[in-house]
Amino acid sequence: MITFSEQQLKTPKYMRDVYLVTGGNSEFRRAFPEKRTEELCIEALQEACDYINTTPQELKKHIHSCYYGHFADHFGDQLLGEAVIHDRLGLDPLGNVGIKTGGATGGSTLWEASKAVASGYSDCVLAMGWERMDEVPTDEGNNYIASAADKDWETPLGHIYTGYYAVMAQRYWQIFGKEEDSFRRTMAEIAVKNRGYACHNPFAQAPLKITVDDVIASPVVAFPLRALDCCLMSVGAACAILADEETAYALTDTPQLIYVAAGSHTLRVADRRNMEIPLLPNETKDQYKDLGKEFPGGDRYPGFTGFLAARMSAYYGYRMAGVVDPTRDLDLVELHDAFTISDIQTYEDIGIRPYGLGRTYVESGDCYHTNPNTKAPGKLPANLSGGLIGCMHAVGATGIMQTIECMYHLHGRHGEIHGDERRWERFGKQKPADWEDLQVEGANRALAISHAGVGSHVTATIVVNPDHRLDK
Repeated sequence: MITFSEQQLKTPKYMRDVYLVTGGNSEFRRAFPEKRTEELCIEALQEACDYINTTPQELKKHIHSCYYGHFADHFGDQLLGEAVIHDRLGLDPLGNVGIKTGGATGGSTLWEASKAVASGYSDCVLAMGWERMDEVPTDEGNNYIASAADKDWETPLGHIYTGYYAVMAQRYWQIFGKEEDSFRRTMAEIAVKNRGYACHNPFAQAPLKITVDDVIASPVVAFPLRALDCCLMSVGAACAILADEETAYALTDTPQLIYVAAGSHTLRVADRRNMEIPLLPNETKDQYKDLGKEFPGGDRYPGFTGFLAARMSAYYGYRMAGVVDPTRDLDLVELHDAFTISDIQTYEDIGIRPYGLGRTYVESGDCYHTNPNTKAPGKLPANLSGGLIGCMHAVGATGIMQTIECMYHLHGRHGEIHGDERRWERFGKQKPADWEDLQVEGANRALAISHAGVGSHVTATIVVNPDHRLDK
């Protein structure tokens, strides 16, 4: 049984407020044979500068230290890739460090960057993430990624992450989905929704208009997960500038508060010990006392059906930001939909729905920009970027991209950025005739979840309009 001390459950505290000043992305694709990685990073930095009407030369005058995330040196055949990018950005001899936490690398880069500002070490920092996944064949790339599992105990059993998630999907479907065909269709709705939202995003790699039947008819990768249930292998870059209050307001009139927290769990999925469910602020002690009766087999936590790391990151993050009920206090979320099943699992881990009821978030229509059942705005829209399934999963950039998407909404500029005809043309794409502005009206608080492996490391990044903060 895992137990926690009072000190371990203490709410993390910044020594001073940390602000998200600006951020930007490159375009995301499966391959960029015509561009080097540093060119994509430069594009992301230029987007960040354009967003606040400044130049890279002017912005770099404020940067004091740099944090770089990229998951696998193997992909780019370059050890210490962060040093190469740092050099190419013209930021030598400032201090820099590379960060690697698997799929959560982007979020972890923000975590480290935020602590540098919060501690007073730096007043302004660059958080940059990227991935180069097009220089090896897909099967080889999957093997590299699978190396982030425990090589002694987990890798020999599957050697590809879809296989790991397939086992969790089977278990979840059996217990909480009660082996109903309707649950499988609910999973497919996530893929339809997210790929559909990607159609309105010029940065996105895989916009696609599909149906639930298309998902269920797509090739099996590892049962019950099919090709259209799975995230993308991507190339691209994203960056964010974090700063203290004085520097932030010197650079822009509208910086956003940012809070980042993290949790972890063993890579050995079969060895995850049973424990009491750590409660979030919107949960009660008695809430799960009959969980095993309602869902036989569901009382073993975390088991194969939950991510303790996500629960812990939300536990800390919500308390840092003053969030009590995510469905009430947040206006949108960007979640780590590596697979449709992991999306549903995460709904429960971060308290959007109680354990066992994740499917109802989709079926209610709450997770849509416009609720398909009521035609009213969705209560808590999810993955309007297209997520990892529709937009990208350039691993080191992913958590940063999600956070930048949240920033666009909080500034009320989501439609401006995604609807810009010049951006579509620059990326060589035709803006759809039925393009839709997916701006969440009146958005003031948003959450991005960055997730690694089978839940081995997870970060929760909460972005807040300073006029609508909850922690003071």
